[in-house]
Order: sequence, then structure tokens, then C-alpha cells
Amino acid sequence: MGLFRQRTATEVELADRSDRARLWGDTFGRFATRALQGIIVVVAVAGVVFAMTQLTLVIIPVTIALILASAFAPVMRWMRRKGVPSGLATAGAMLAIALALGGVVWLVVNAVRSQLDELVAQTSEGIDQVIDWVSTLPFAPTDEQIQQGRDAVVDFLTSSQFGSGAVAGAAAAANFLTGLVLMLVVLFFFLKDGPRIWEFLLRPLEGERYARGKRIGRRTVDTLGGYVRGTATVALVDAVGIGVVLAFAQVPLALPLSVLVFLLAFIPLVGATVAGALATLVALVANGPVVALVVLAAVVLVNQLEGNFLQPVVMGRSLQIHELVILIALTVGTVLGGIVGAVLSVPIAAVAWGIVQVWDGEDRPARMFRQKRPELA
Repeated sequence: MGLFRQRTATEVELADRSDRARLWGDTFGRFATRALQGIIVVVAVAGVVFAMTQLTLVIIPVTIALILASAFAPVMRWMRRKGVPSGLATAGAMLAIALALGGVVWLVVNAVRSQLDELVAQTSEGIDQVIDWVSTLPFAPTDEQIQQGRDAVVDFLTSSQFGSGAVAGAAAAANFLTGLVLMLVVLFFFLKDGPRIWEFLLRPLEGERYARGKRIGRRTVDTLGGYVRGTATVALVDAVGIGVVLAFAQVPLALPLSVLVFLLAFIPLVGATVAGALATLVALVANGPVVALVVLAAVVLVNQLEGNFLQPVVMGRSLQIHELVILIALTVGTVLGGIVGAVLSVPIAAVAWGIVQVWDGEDRPARMFRQKRPELA
């Protein structure tokens, strides 16, 4: 009797399990399961993003240090192969970075100081000319409206809001210096002990997971390094091309504007456009509409050369992602991290796609991202 009761209880339990399996195995049950999984993933991603936004003072310097270290990785490997001690090679790379940045800053500051008075005079005259031209348009504002606009600007500059903004700017400058120091320290150790640090992080992994971690590390360094070196090459061509035109057209602050073009070129799609617009605006205000049109034509020509020739040839495999993905990454990065987020978002997206490409092997992407074979006709 006990055996019979035990079998009956077992059969009842199996029947209950079968009912539950049928309940969650139908179309609606599978949809509910996937919806629950999606909610969990979204919550987890939101938590990670929130944590990152709270730790930007640490995450952004570390990310910049990783990108710069990846860009210098071939140089560091070459010096190690030549027998240069790791500490000496790192010191040489850091010194080269400091000299390059210091030289650029010195040139820009000297150019601004030497041309500031001339620029102020030309700007004042150019603004008056623009206002006179605008006054001839059918929809031109009246003199009273222009004066009201000027008064509003003066009132803002003398208001408490501008003062609080200055205090916020001082706090932002302090955070910037803190992040800069942290970035330099982290960059030193990434250059000196980068491979050892990654090997230490992979210690808990074994077998295929360890091999995957090694592939991810190599692809990350290759992608970031290639992206930075390629973008720097394209940005240098843009800066030299536009800078030469600005110098021949005798536009004030040609060198600082060229440096600005170089820096903004690290923001794909929109950086070169913004830099060209600023250069054209300075030419319009300081030199008039004819020179501004010449600068605008040069900007359009350089951008076309970059987009149709330099970008595909120089970047190569470093940025094999669609323009729509780049645009979305730029938007998300700008919302989360401002200008710095816009600069870092695209290389991070490129790294993520590169990791997907080597997830199951050197040339074997993750299963769900593999290209499907077309059906036979």
C-alpha cells in the first residue's frame, strides 16, 4: 500500500511538472520568459550605466589612459624587443607625450597672445559689418531689438547667475586636474605593465575562457590603437589642409583654429563639421564674406577628401561599424559624458564589435552575430 501511495504521489508530481512545462512552453509562456529576461538585462545595464555616471572621475581617465596606451603599444613592444628596460621605455613614451602636448599648448598660447589685439579690433569691425548687412534684410531686427539683445548679454555677465557659473567652472577645472593626474599615473602603469595587468585579470579563467580572454585583450589593444593612430592621421591632414588655407587667407588665429580642427576630428561625423563652421565663422567676422566663402569651400573639399579617401584607407579594420551605430554611440556618449563621452563612445563601440568578432575564435564571431549563408536559389 505504501509503495502504491508513493507511486501515486510521484505520478502526481510528474503531472504537475508536465502541466507547468506546458504552461510556460506555449507561445505566450515563451514570450513571458523572454520579456522577463529582457527586463532583467535592462535593469542590469541601467545599474551599470548609473554606476559609471557616478564614477566618471575615475572611469574617464582610466579609459583615456587605456586608449593612449593602446596607441603606443607597438612602440613599447618594439623597444622591449630591442632590449630597452620597461621602466626606461615607459619614461621615454611619457616624455614624448608631455613634449608633444606642451609644444602644442605653447604654440597656441603664443599665437593667441600675439594676435589677440588684432583679433579684437577685426572682430568688432566684422560684427558691425554683419549687423549692417543684416539690417538690409526684409526680416531684419530693429535697432531697438539689437540694443535689447546687447543689454541682455551685459546683464547676464554682471548677474549672480554668471558668478555661480564661474564657481561651477572652477569646480570643473579642479575635477579636470584631478582626472588628468589620475590619467597620467594610470597611463604610466598601463605602458609599463599592461600585459602583466591583463594576465593577472585572466588568472581565474581556464581553458577556452582563458583563450577567449587573451583574444579579447589582443583585439581591444589592436582596435583602440588602430583607431587612435588612424584618426590622428586623418585629423592631422584635416588640420594641415584647413590651416594652410586659413594662413594664406590671413585669417586671425590660424594656428589655434588648426589645432581645434585636429582635436574635433576625433569626434566622428560631426567634429569636422563643427570645426569647419567655427573656422568659417571666424573668417566671416574678421575678414568678410569673400574670405569666409573661400574657407568654407576649403572645409568642404577637405571633408570630402577625408570621407571618400582617407577614412576608408587609413582606418581600415579599426572602424568597421555602420554610420547609424556611430551616430547612436555619439548620442549616448554625449548624453552620458558630454564632449569626453562623445570622443570615447565610438572607439568603445568599435571595441565592443571587435570583441564580438573574436568571441568564438580569431575569425569566428559569436554565434548570434554570424552572417547567415544565403539560401540557394
